Amino acid sequence: MSEIKQLSKDAYNQLDRDADRILQLIEVQMENLTMPSCPVFEEVLDTQMFGLSKEIHFAVRLGLVDAEDGRAILDHLEVEVSKVHEAYMEREKNQV
Repeated sequence: MSEIKQLSKDAYNQLDRDADRILQLIEVQMENLTMPSCPVFEEVLDTQMFGLSKEIHFAVRLGLVDAEDGRAILDHLEVEVSKVHEAYMEREKNQV
């Protein structure tokens, strides 16, 4: 495998791991710390998502990640965060 292809693969894998870490952070916050409507929670989510989008943009500008692949990482994370949020809200509804 060429060095550029390996760098590209490594960049994509790192971005994917960063997205997974954000999802884990959201899950921990929902389970233990705060409700999704809490301003602190929303600020953390916005900050993390913005940071990841900047990482992806940087990798795209360097030619290490295709723009569509980068968008797919963000789209997938948004879907997963939405699922976690919905599960949290359902759990809260059932506890009342």
